[in-house]
Amino acid sequence: MRKIKITFRVIVFLLIAGLLHYALPQHDVVRIVNTYQERQDLNDWTRIFWARPDDQSATLINRDVQFIQTVKMRTWLLGFVQRETTEVMVYRNEDTGWGWPFYFKFDTANLQTEADDLSSTAQNPQWAVMTHYGWRNEYFSAFPNAVAIRPIGNPNVTIIPWFNIFFFIALMAALLFIRAMWRQFRERSVDPLLDAAEHQFDEVQAEVAQRRGRFTKWLDSWRDKNKNRPVK
Repeated sequence: MRKIKITFRVIVFLLIAGLLHYALPQHDVVRIVNTYQERQDLNDWTRIFWARPDDQSATLINRDVQFIQTVKMRTWLLGFVQRETTEVMVYRNEDTGWGWPFYFKFDTANLQTEADDLSSTAQNPQWAVMTHYGWRNEYFSAFPNAVAIRPIGNPNVTIIPWFNIFFFIALMAALLFIRAMWRQFRERSVDPLLDAAEHQFDEVQAEVAQRRGRFTKWLDSWRDKNKNRPVK
């Protein structure tokens, strides 16, 4: 039973961690190579990796999506330590609207224009910080969604994810607050009910034991009478 509980908790933790890693903002140091627009099919389960900015997109089986092609600096430790090598990364540029995740992004056209303006070559690079959420997966045709972009002077910058830091601080505070409320509720409401139920159960057990003892004594008395009867 203990192993089942541990396995269940690990699965829940991994699911929540994966959800947060997908939805929370991430920052990449990139050099924009090109931007383009392409029609994407949305008629299978991979639709979950695409935004639904309006009611119409929920019924369409395909639509035009804008993309931003970049060369990204590789990193270690979730982006805190940069490496000297680069890799190719493609971002989609879609509005999130009022839907999940709650970035309230409505400026897709403006972001695409900013990306076009920051396009550069390897000989004369213009580096930028791309803020995004989501994952890149070639097999499922999943692309991270670009949220914002800002130019920087050189790629050797340290980006501190302040939003994520404050988010986890607030999350821990909320969890501790909920835990304290639950312990207080349990002490005031749940524990007294459990104690009363346990006391009542003990009384029932004692009464049953007492009746069983009386019944046993009655049986013993009959057995004694049968033993003392003369044999004819």
